[in-house]
Amino acid sequence: MKLKTKLFGVTYKFNSIKEVLAKANEEKSGDGLLKIGAETSQERVAAKRVLSELTLEDLRKHPTIPMEEDEVTRMIDNLINERIYNDIKNWTVGYLREYILQHDTSEEDIKRISKGLNGEMIAGVAKLMSNMDLVYGASKINVWAKANTVIGRPGTLSFRLQANHPTDDIDGILASMMEGLSYGCGDAVIGINPVEDTVGNTMKIMNCLYDFMMKWNIPTQTCVLSHISTQMEAVKRGALVSVFFQSIAGTEDANKAFGINQLLLDEAFELIKKQGAAPGPNLMYFETGQGAEMSLDTDHGVDEMTLEARTYCIAKKYFPFMVNNVSGFIGPETLYDGKQMIRANLEDHFMGKLAGLPMGMAPCYTNHTKMDQNDQESATMLLALAGSNYYMGVPVGDDVMLSYQDTSFHDDATLRELLNRTPAQEFFHWLINMGIMDQDGKLTAKAGDPSIFLKNGEVN
Repeated sequence: MKLKTKLFGVTYKFNSIKEVLAKANEEKSGDGLLKIGAETSQERVAAKRVLSELTLEDLRKHPTIPMEEDEVTRMIDNLINERIYNDIKNWTVGYLREYILQHDTSEEDIKRISKGLNGEMIAGVAKLMSNMDLVYGASKINVWAKANTVIGRPGTLSFRLQANHPTDDIDGILASMMEGLSYGCGDAVIGINPVEDTVGNTMKIMNCLYDFMMKWNIPTQTCVLSHISTQMEAVKRGALVSVFFQSIAGTEDANKAFGINQLLLDEAFELIKKQGAAPGPNLMYFETGQGAEMSLDTDHGVDEMTLEARTYCIAKKYFPFMVNNVSGFIGPETLYDGKQMIRANLEDHFMGKLAGLPMGMAPCYTNHTKMDQNDQESATMLLALAGSNYYMGVPVGDDVMLSYQDTSFHDDATLRELLNRTPAQEFFHWLINMGIMDQDGKLTAKAGDPSIFLKNGEVN
């Protein structure tokens, strides 16, 4: 295994694959704070060159965190298809990039080899790609999923209706939810981040969302984003919900900080399959984002992009309905500016799809970072071109409960029109029947009027 190269008369030597992966990464403030990123552009190019010549077998035999130290490493290795891995283990990372980007490599070809990849391999090939490579590679992979309804089919673009309220006021949630639905938002899921993470509050919101969905025959899914243990107890006590949510990360220590481990996720998956209100088979909703491990001091000196790829490789064990990436949510200590946020979003979307996941994206930012609405919209359009399954739908793009900026109801409608996409099929027909959207997928004059759900001033 060769870990050195010579460029322009200078020899660059690296001590480990972990160091090569970190220094081959595009510039990220999180890697800089950990002092693991490349110190110069020349060193970054040298690391990419060394990485391109490593084999997939090299990367499997030298995981960034040893198997005996980390449950996540063991989970990922156990999921590898050995036959497919043996077919490709002698490929270099550089060849893997060429294979994915060849115009005659099909979607099915890529989906087959993805079964033989681990997080280090997926991150490695993404580090050798330009932004356009990441968009093109991701656009070749379609991953759809079904809970009550299907999202991710070609030609569709879906949205999570995120009707959060700063005090969990049910009337406030309903008002925001009705507005979002009237803009054609909500076909991915109606999902609420509660302020109060208690079983009673979670049950109240779960049942409210479910009752509204059933009353109006809305073909979608519901979710309340409490901690997964809270959601599990709510369902055991009889609450009705379609999918379970949980944030996950790429190291065992980070997942411990989140209050989860493999055993708990296994238990939750079995529970939602038996007592959830949706038939599935895809019933889990995960959120991830570059820098989560670094912000919790649980990174083990591994770069944030590689840890994000490892996160995707454990998510696929649970055949999720949705995986939402929120790189940009943490702040400037992980992604400093708009350029880093756009790059991280394109990397994450590609890596998630290469892992075989139904990826949605939240190209978001907080107000203390060097990003603005234009950066967010640039990322959103590039990700739509790359084939993101869904985005968030937040009133005017400003989440008053979580205090960050995300895509708005208006962004959703604009993206569908720009790209000639429709909502998920069943939801599209519901919108037409409600008079919100016409047969051509254009919003009608009723759009944006939540009073269509009212009768005599009350929720009908």
